[in-house]
Amino acid sequence: MAESGSLPAGFGELEVLAVGTVLLVEALAGLSLNSLTILSFCKTPELRTPSHLLVLSLAVADSGLSLNALVAATSSLLRRWPYGSEGCQAHGFQGFVTALASICSSAAIAWGRYHHYCTRSRLAWNTAVFLVFFVWLSSAFWAALPLLGWGHYDYEPLGTCCTLDYSKGDRNFTSFLLTMAFFNLLLPLLITLTSYRLMEQKLGKTGQLQVNTTLPARTLLLCWGPYAVLYLYATVADATSISPKLRMVPALVAKTVPTINAVNYALGSEMLHRGIWQCLSPQKSERDRAQ
Repeated sequence: MAESGSLPAGFGELEVLAVGTVLLVEALAGLSLNSLTILSFCKTPELRTPSHLLVLSLAVADSGLSLNALVAATSSLLRRWPYGSEGCQAHGFQGFVTALASICSSAAIAWGRYHHYCTRSRLAWNTAVFLVFFVWLSSAFWAALPLLGWGHYDYEPLGTCCTLDYSKGDRNFTSFLLTMAFFNLLLPLLITLTSYRLMEQKLGKTGQLQVNTTLPARTLLLCWGPYAVLYLYATVADATSISPKLRMVPALVAKTVPTINAVNYALGSEMLHRGIWQCLSPQKSERDRAQ
């Protein structure tokens, strides 16, 4: 962790400023778009459906991920972590919970869409509520384990944000990482790929499929893949031998997830887009309903 007034090891003044600026832009973009999505659910009765509840869960998770980025951006611009070791643990836990909830919510949406398009039956409220409850309970469970000793949270190379510590690469880290990655990355990715592949096989040729079937899986792979590669490398070699600047890249790439998801699931949905537009122009919305 950088001391007040000093630069983190391996970083120059402009590099610290650049990282803080990128994190700030990512945080504000993700917060703005996902807050609009959440607000549209609150103000638009037509959006209060079981399938849209899954999208709401994703928007809440991505908003939390953007808040995590905002704290990291503020600390980076200050060039120090002002919240102490307990604050680091809380920041790591909050970031891990929302990251896992975002990944698993994307998989839940994929399954929900498969259920809608391929079984031609509406998603029941009790099923949607159970999925949301399970996603958040599971995410909190896995994120709490490092606080209890299986895994550990520590500072990123810049010293101004916290994540799962990969510096030791010991048996404790390796066993936690492999188990967690199977249930919270590989399994959600498999569900996402399988759901959209089955949807394409059944409805792709009919033109009735109105969702992007490739972007969700690509987002999971491209945005969380760098972290996965870094963590896997840490299980077989000393990850701290990699340049600190290069080790910051996964964190910066992962923070783009909230914006990409908002564009895909909210702005990419005609109904959600209409709900967001109504929130932005309430006077027009009231006039349209009166007519």
